[in-house]
Amino acid sequence: MVKLNKIYTRTGDDGTTGLVDGSRLPKHAARMEAVGAVDEANAALGFAAQVIEGAHHADLVRLLNDMFDLGADLATPAGEGADFAPSEMELRIIPSQVEWVEQRIDAVNADLEPLTSFILPGGSEAAARLHLARTAARRAERAVSALAAEEPVNPAAAQFINRLSDYLFVLCRAVNNGGAGDVLWTPGANR
Repeated sequence: MVKLNKIYTRTGDDGTTGLVDGSRLPKHAARMEAVGAVDEANAALGFAAQVIEGAHHADLVRLLNDMFDLGADLATPAGEGADFAPSEMELRIIPSQVEWVEQRIDAVNADLEPLTSFILPGGSEAAARLHLARTAARRAERAVSALAAEEPVNPAAAQFINRLSDYLFVLCRAVNNGGAGDVLWTPGANR
């Protein structure tokens, strides 16, 4: 269980931060960039959840928790050949978390008309907030990809963040009156 009595520790004053395994990294390291980008995406997700109701709200609350799991996964380095199996000391994203997001994408998308144009971020306030969360998730995905180019990353973690942005995209359309409120891109409209 996590217990935080003191919020500041001064251990990061030298420009480093601690990982789950007790090691320290520079705050600008690729691993910390990935962890920070996931945290930022999660904050955007929480901002969006404030204006979403019903089953979609419950999904977002679940994803907020899963995003913390993702941050913990990324904050736990693994050596070459690691199997990324969760343990009592290592919290890992697991395939069933990825599968759940895929199932939600399929369920939400089933009620939407196929796209005939790219859409612009906006429409309703809820969709605009979800688009913000979607783009933050894409940035987190790029950061996880950059980390994976340097060090081993749990494949399920990379899949999860990739699916999250897809889920948020279809959810944007769903909260925009099932896509009827989508703002369509008109290429070259202002030339």
